[in-house]
Amino acid sequence: MSIKDSAKLLKNLKLRPAKTPRTEDDLINAESALGRTIFGPVPEGYPREFFHHQKNVWIWYENGTTIRYEVRQHGVFKKVSDGKYERITGSELENFRTAAKTYLKLVKSHLYR
Repeated sequence: MSIKDSAKLLKNLKLRPAKTPRTEDDLINAESALGRTIFGPVPEGYPREFFHHQKNVWIWYENGTTIRYEVRQHGVFKKVSDGKYERITGSELENFRTAAKTYLKLVKSHLYR
């Protein structure tokens, strides 16, 4: 999805006007709506979320599976649902980096100007 398409999606979120303080939930929902577009079109009724949760924690939820990514001093680690943390490498690490950079670009350009 292009940045232009993402902007249209953001307009449809019904956020409060910028002059009205936004709650943390408003911002997380708006960020997640932008984040879900990074991985291509989302089929109707298909749940997908991708957002920066805490300082070094990213969440990807798709179709009943939650993946928690933690960026640590010695690498990026993921935990699938209730599993154990495993370090990611190779193309998986590059895909995560690309998704995180794209997410930050979208969020900064559409929410935090």
